[in-house]
Amino acid sequence: MKLLIPLLLAACAGAAQAQADPFAPIAWLAGCWGQQGREAGSVEQWMPPAGGLMLGMARTLKNGRVVEFEFMQIRTDAENKLSYVAQPQGRPPTTFALLRHGEAETVFENAAHDFPQRVIYRREAPDRLMARIEGTLNGKERGIDFPMQRTTCP
Repeated sequence: MKLLIPLLLAACAGAAQAQADPFAPIAWLAGCWGQQGREAGSVEQWMPPAGGLMLGMARTLKNGRVVEFEFMQIRTDAENKLSYVAQPQGRPPTTFALLRHGEAETVFENAAHDFPQRVIYRREAPDRLMARIEGTLNGKERGIDFPMQRTTCP
């Protein structure tokens, strides 16, 4: 009995830590994702979470040349909440706060940003991802979907 109590306490502490991991619902994003309907080599790639940070990058090719690129981060803040930081085309970073997340969808929002105001990652199947940006642009609601399929990393 004396041995059982410390083991139970350790198991409970481990379960609490696992539940407190803000990256747990989005860790599946790590890896490489090929952009469907785009030229081969058009990918989004995410490193696994480590040290409170996931690093990502994306590029889109057209006629063998890079026409768009972006550096991204998903990171924790001082309260252990996730935020998404985007730097398209190397511009200054824009931060989107976590609005909600679950096992299959994570939504980040920055209502003050011009467009998009929301960045969404949705797992549609183990090997399928739908990234989406949406918000108001010129007074109209707009959304752009980026369907992707898991691929091998180079």
